[in-house]
Amino acid sequence: MPDTAPVGPNPPGSGSGRTRPNPPGSGGSAVPLVVLAAGLARRYGGCKPLAPLGPSGEAVIDLVASDAMAAGFGRVVLVLHPESGPAIRYHVERCWPEHVQVGFAVQSAPLGTAHAVLAARPLLDGSRPFAVANADDVYGISAMSALRCHLDGSAGEHALVGFPLAGTVVTDQPVTRGVCAIDPTGLLAGLSERRQVRRGAAEAPFAVNDGGSPSDLAGDTPVSLNLWGYQPSIWGLLEEAVRRSGASGTGGTSGSSSSIINGGGGGGGGEVLLPDVVGTMVAAGTDRPVRVLQVSSRSVGVTHPGDLDVARAVLARQVAFGERPARLWEPTGATSRSALR
Repeated sequence: MPDTAPVGPNPPGSGSGRTRPNPPGSGGSAVPLVVLAAGLARRYGGCKPLAPLGPSGEAVIDLVASDAMAAGFGRVVLVLHPESGPAIRYHVERCWPEHVQVGFAVQSAPLGTAHAVLAARPLLDGSRPFAVANADDVYGISAMSALRCHLDGSAGEHALVGFPLAGTVVTDQPVTRGVCAIDPTGLLAGLSERRQVRRGAAEAPFAVNDGGSPSDLAGDTPVSLNLWGYQPSIWGLLEEAVRRSGASGTGGTSGSSSSIINGGGGGGGGEVLLPDVVGTMVAAGTDRPVRVLQVSSRSVGVTHPGDLDVARAVLARQVAFGERPARLWEPTGATSRSALR
């Protein structure tokens, strides 16, 4: 495949990746999916998108893309880091079926997820809706189908998929989750980042040891795992947020456990996160509303190295119970270019 062009610390637009040609009947008009794979995963200690999570050793990113294809998404645009990106790209070129449309973009500075999405913009039709997902969370076909159906509809709303908290935690290790507040009409009214969330024994609530309130959460609390659907109007908001941040390439982290929907958030040191941008938008009542698509399915991800074996067992059970295909890309009937089976 042709080389990508990196996207630097300034608001993206000058650099882009390139895609495979669209083969006939490849679904080029379907909703595209931007997959954020530029994180360095310091807690995990390796390249999480390539972690062998599937029952037959398939990488996390293979499962994400295969589920997206089964859900009806079209082109996949991968946003990569300069360090880990070459390994991911090499894997994709060897292991994904030829019919899958793939674009590559590079986010060369750690300026947050909003900046990462802007890195993908040159590879997308700016007049059409698109979805965003993490490269290290296996959301499942049903959740991705719900998002794709929403974006295919005529409502014209942004969307966020909300998972039950209990369905997003695989071990007793602490995690960070975005807790959704939803108004009576099903629209997003608030989103609070909670850290040090641990599951309790049996039916006990999840303990939250970040100093915030409340100090425990029910297992059915809807949470965000960064599975978003956006209308084209989001582009201007993302660009403005990156400009306001004074992105300098120095990075930084997003703040505390306090609400990020009511105070404008901010990424600290130039980093701008998608929840911050959406939070400012919702608090100000600007642009379009955000529909929360609540699902009951489980999302499987890896935060700590010790999560891998447990997460792999969860996916194996899903295969055993017929909740996911035993082989990747099976719904398309395609043949992979590698021995991934």
